[in-house]
Amino acid sequence: MQAQALERLQAGDIRDAAEKAWCATKRATDGLILMLTGEEPVTTAATSDGLDNLARGQPDTRSLQGRYYSRLGQLHGSCFYDGRCNQETERRIRETAQYIDDAETLASG
Repeated sequence: MQAQALERLQAGDIRDAAEKAWCATKRATDGLILMLTGEEPVTTAATSDGLDNLARGQPDTRSLQGRYYSRLGQLHGSCFYDGRCNQETERRIRETAQYIDDAETLASG
């Protein structure tokens, strides 16, 4: 999804790029939660709750919390749904690869 997000960004479709980067963020977060708890979230609300629970019990996962919520609000909400996209949107799209890498590192222990 992240590779597709970057392709869409390069093609000038920032709204689709934002949604694809959000999807990559959610999938990475779902994978982290599955690896650390054995439970796979089925909704965005469950993903948010799962990440919040992890952050309370495992402080090293807190580094993802703010980044997750900024992507939920900016990429998924403001840009994709409301069409309010800006340079910060582009930055978040590009930096999603690092978020994925960090989630994978935390999942592998």
